[in-house]
This record gives sequence, C-alpha cells and structure tokens, in this order.
Amino acid sequence: MKFLPYGRQEIVSQDIEAVTRVLQSPFITQGPMVEAFESCVARYCGADYAVAVNSATSALHLACLALGVTRGDHVWTSPNTFVASANCARLCGAEIGFVDIDPRTYNLCANALEEKLRITSAQGLPMPKVVVVVHFAGQSCDMDAIANLSDQYGFRIIEDASHAIGARYKEQPVGQCQYSDITVFSFHPVKIITSGEGGIALCNQPRLHERMALLRTHGVQKSSCTQAAPSEPWVYQQDALGLNYRMTDIQAALGVSQMSRLDDYVQARHALASRYDQLLQPLDVTLPFQHADNYSSFHLYPVLVGQSGQGGAGRRNLYTHFHQHGIGVNVHYIPVHTQPYYQAQGHRHGDCPNAEAYYERTISLPIFGSMTFSEQDWVVDVMTDQLTQPLAA
Repeated sequence: MKFLPYGRQEIVSQDIEAVTRVLQSPFITQGPMVEAFESCVARYCGADYAVAVNSATSALHLACLALGVTRGDHVWTSPNTFVASANCARLCGAEIGFVDIDPRTYNLCANALEEKLRITSAQGLPMPKVVVVVHFAGQSCDMDAIANLSDQYGFRIIEDASHAIGARYKEQPVGQCQYSDITVFSFHPVKIITSGEGGIALCNQPRLHERMALLRTHGVQKSSCTQAAPSEPWVYQQDALGLNYRMTDIQAALGVSQMSRLDDYVQARHALASRYDQLLQPLDVTLPFQHADNYSSFHLYPVLVGQSGQGGAGRRNLYTHFHQHGIGVNVHYIPVHTQPYYQAQGHRHGDCPNAEAYYERTISLPIFGSMTFSEQDWVVDVMTDQLTQPLAA
C-alpha cells in the first residue's frame, strides 16, 4: 500500500553532491561547512551570531545554560509542544511552569502569561528566569506583547522556533532575535528543511554566542591557552563543563544546500495550506487560524475534529481511518504537563484547559514542500469519506 506521511524531507541531486564533496574532503566534522551553515542561517534571519549543533534539543539546552539557568530557577513554557521545550530547563535543574495557550493560534498566550506573572508576583512566589515561547506549527507567538512583559518582569526569552524557519513576524524573519535573547531552529527531516538531524541557536549578544560555542564542544578551547603558551600549540584548555553537541560537516553541507530552497518550500506549504482551507471548508472541522501579524512556515496543518467534551472519539476514528488508507496523519501535541514525568513534578490535568481542549480534538494533516496536489486531494477524499458517514456507521 502506498503510504503518505504527515511530513517528509526532499533530497535532490544538489544535496547529494554537496554531501559527497564533504565526504571527499579532509573534513567530515568540525570543518568549514559548519561555519558556512551558521553564516547562511544567520544571514537569512538577520541575526548576528549562530551556533550549529546536533539537534534543536541540544540548542535549547545550550540556550538555557548560556542564560545561566540552574537549580532553583524557574522556567515557563507552553504545554502545547514537544517535551524538549521543557526538558531543556529540567536538564539544568530548573523547575518548570506552564502557561496555557491561545485557543485560536495554539501558541503560548500572552494574556495568560501576563495573568500568571501578575498572580505569581503578587503572591511573592518565584518568578521565571526564562520563558521558552514555542512558535507552534510555524506561526510566531505574540512576541511584541511577550517582550513587553519581559521588560516589565525581568525574565529572559528563548524562542523555540523549531517549526518556524522561513516564517515572519510583523514582516521580519523569525530568528532575528529582535524580541528574544536566543532563537532555536530544528532541521529534523520532517521540518521545513533538513540537515538529517541538527539544530541551531541564533543570538545577537557576543557573550551568549561565545558561551554556547564553548559549551557545544566539551567546554574546551585552544585559542586562549595557545596565546598564553605559543611554544605549545598542541595545548587545549577546558574552561567549563561542556557537552559534545557538535554538528558534522556532512550535516552542515546538506543544510547549506537545503537553505537555497527554503523560500520555495515555504511557498509550497502556503499553497497547500490555502488549498486545504478551500477544500475542507464544507466539512465540520475547525481550520487553523492565522494571525495578521504572521507569515507562517506551515510546518504543520492542524485541524480540530468534533466538539469539545466528546472525549476525542471523532478524532480517534478519523486517525484510524487515515492510517487504514495509508495516510500517516499525526497528533501534535500531548500537553507536556500531562506526561507522567511532569505529573510526578506536581503538574495536573486541568492546569492548562485550553491546551487540553485543543489536544482532545486536534489532528495534523500531511503537509510538506514536495507534496503534490493529487496527494492532497487523496487526503481530502479520505477525510471527507469518514466525516460524511452517517452517525450510526
């Protein structure tokens, strides 16, 4: 049976040639292509610095470390995300708080954040050191409002933009770091572009860049000690307790090649999303809302099925129906605060009602840069078949 996934990379001859050149070169890791990839992404987004790593999870962890997150600190994030958005701070020893989502955009809600900050401050409870905002499905959060709250309450901001390379907020590229300290992108194969596995952290502050670059490579560097002891050029020096989060030149070469088609992929996703909007209009589903301030990268196209309080039966039946017909729809995301690990930390069902109501009904339809209209018609036909069946069926 033919199988259509919800997301898929496209590898063309240009990508293969780029990787082959690296494999035939003296460097397959820690070579010139990593720096070239960093420069390419930073230039595209309008950021001053970039640190490429082996995954967006690693980039999030480095971002927390660079901002000084440690045991006893509090970090807040969205419940509607992959667990890495919270785990990155837990790996530093911090406590996690969750801020409910906007019921239209499914992003961390600026109004809910303001209310949680006000109540937390009034009660004299620990305030967040960092807020990790997540640009779900490729649409930016309300960064202007969140940045104003940062100025008022003194927290730092990490943009988890794993879904959002190629997106824009108020006509400016996501990743410019105008409203945040650090922005992180993912290059996993289901994302907009891929480096196989990989991630990157962008910033405009040299101190943050230096810190992340140091921690990426075991906390070891050669420059400071070779200057002090020029007669011993082999000497290296560990200045911090770091990690091995390096990206290889093989991955970076693929990333540079894919970056040349980023805008084309985003445009193709927009065409598919617009077409979904039209084709699904007759069905009893809630289509994804797009805020006027945003130009989404459309990493995902999530729709809501059925009505709140129905226990997710309609979504469950539709999910099964799709998979029986070879269409690999998915669900993004199980609210992080309902995961057993976070339940053991004291979080409870009911803490984020908007995120929980969204999760009960959501299903992500296939969308990716190389998807054809005929494949999309197949998705719509299978969905229509299920949703227009008599209720007794």
